[in-house]
Amino acid sequence: MSSLPVRLGVAAVVTLLLAWLYLSLAATPADLPLARSLLVGMALGVVLQRARFCFFCHWRDLIDQGDGRGTVAILLALAVGVVGYTVVVGAWLPDPTTGRLPPDAHIGPVSWALIVAAAAFGLGMVISGSCISAHFYRLGEGSPTAPFALVGAGIGFLLGFRTWNPLYLETIATAEVVWLPRYLGHGGALGLALLVLLSLILLLWRRQPATAPAVSPWRALFVDRWPAWWGGLAVGGIGTAAYLRVEPLGVTSELGGRARQLGDVFGLVPARLEGLDQFRGCATAITEALLSSNGALVLGLVGAAFAAALVAGQFQPRLPTFRDAARGLTGGVLLGWGAMTGLGCTVGTLMSGIMAGAASGWVFLVVCFATVALGLRVQRLINPVARAGASG
Repeated sequence: MSSLPVRLGVAAVVTLLLAWLYLSLAATPADLPLARSLLVGMALGVVLQRARFCFFCHWRDLIDQGDGRGTVAILLALAVGVVGYTVVVGAWLPDPTTGRLPPDAHIGPVSWALIVAAAAFGLGMVISGSCISAHFYRLGEGSPTAPFALVGAGIGFLLGFRTWNPLYLETIATAEVVWLPRYLGHGGALGLALLVLLSLILLLWRRQPATAPAVSPWRALFVDRWPAWWGGLAVGGIGTAAYLRVEPLGVTSELGGRARQLGDVFGLVPARLEGLDQFRGCATAITEALLSSNGALVLGLVGAAFAAALVAGQFQPRLPTFRDAARGLTGGVLLGWGAMTGLGCTVGTLMSGIMAGAASGWVFLVVCFATVALGLRVQRLINPVARAGASG
């Protein structure tokens, strides 16, 4: 699809369809949350695609090339979100010491199961070449690996449901749910988070290579990759807005819920999943609705990323090779198992968790990054010219 008029025409049709769906949902009060989720997904899809916002690719650029721009974007997203969440949660729950937790926030138990889940997710990123959110936006770019990775993630969720009960009874049931404002207050938790995040940003900012100036405003906005820090600020703002008006950002609950629904039909999922539905995070409850809130978000994300990729000339589908399928499925299984066991992915457990002041988010971040660093090193030892996934 190389002709610019054709690409712009298809992008316009996709945009109009998404707008029509939004207006149709917004016209019915009962469907207004779905409309808002769709809108959040559309905004997120454009930002992820235009800024190439991907946890794995940003970390790989830092580890392999010393380019810290992407990692700074992640840290900026977290910093903006931490401030935004503190304002929102502070208004909803002025006294964090009451024992209550913020409504729906991604605050999970901290146990060795979380560590294993984060490690599995990190390894899945190395093998498949992306995190789950990036696989979704790359689906809109015609990635040959993304469909297999997402199918693999569904399989990984099914395996996660099979291992959930033993892990829950062994460690998760007795693990503490650590919400930092409960111990430090809203101001203390905010100050500590910003101290860590801004210190890392200042450390990495000095290592950023110069960015070439854009040729024209059109190219800067619709064709060239956005500056990484634009993407970081936007993702942080979207995360805060999503929590305020819809629900915390997450991209796996629809995938996990559909996998659970399918597994239930074919008897692949235990009849009872001990304690799972009581935890906050990327819930995987079975739903009979055609479109769930998270499903609307993912639909908006993929559709908007598709439209943005068309305009930029970055929709470049090709037939998958055996390697594409193999690494997508293998890495996807690890992504799905890690997301199910860790109650979310790099968007849900890590990003939304850290924004909410959850210790589980910080644990997921540290373990996941360490696993990616180790995985890339092993990958280079096995094959010095190997590159996992498309460039970020």
